Amino acid sequence: MKIGTKILILFLTLNMFSCIGTAQETDTKNNITEFDFSTIEKFRETKLKGQIVNDYDSIFSSSQRKELSDIILEYNVKTTRQIVVVTIDSLNPYSDIQKMATDLGNYWGVGTAEKDNGLIILLCKPCQKIGIATGYGTERFLTDEICNEVIDKTIIPEFKNGEFYEGMKNGVTELIAKWK
Repeated sequence: MKIGTKILILFLTLNMFSCIGTAQETDTKNNITEFDFSTIEKFRETKLKGQIVNDYDSIFSSSQRKELSDIILEYNVKTTRQIVVVTIDSLNPYSDIQKMATDLGNYWGVGTAEKDNGLIILLCKPCQKIGIATGYGTERFLTDEICNEVIDKTIIPEFKNGEFYEGMKNGVTELIAKWK
């Protein structure tokens, strides 16, 4: 009986450890990006240059890009928090703009490593989608609920009027005001 009990305990213990290993492997797979951004020159160049406003879909004028960059840069200098705005013309190979924003922010290293205080706003005008991805340090202040509220109540109404720059600028300004 003692040998049978020991074998049962050994079997249950090994079974438990195999389940823990599987859960960890599954969790690791969720953090893998869907796409290697380093294979696209524009994303690779942006990473090297550290650009703040990346208007790949040419939605903003050069003066609008400069004004938005200045607002974000001033905030970054005061707080060390980093915001990046990106416009694209396609989500390929992604279907979820939020996932793409998160992966792109991680690839570029938006936010400081020790504070994880980055925020990326990704707009795909042809897809009619916008997403805001935050670092773990940022999401303590700017929750998904707050970000979605800014999108729904500040950014989208301007977009519906064709005012993409005003929507983005107002959204950035509101996010900065709420990021306390």
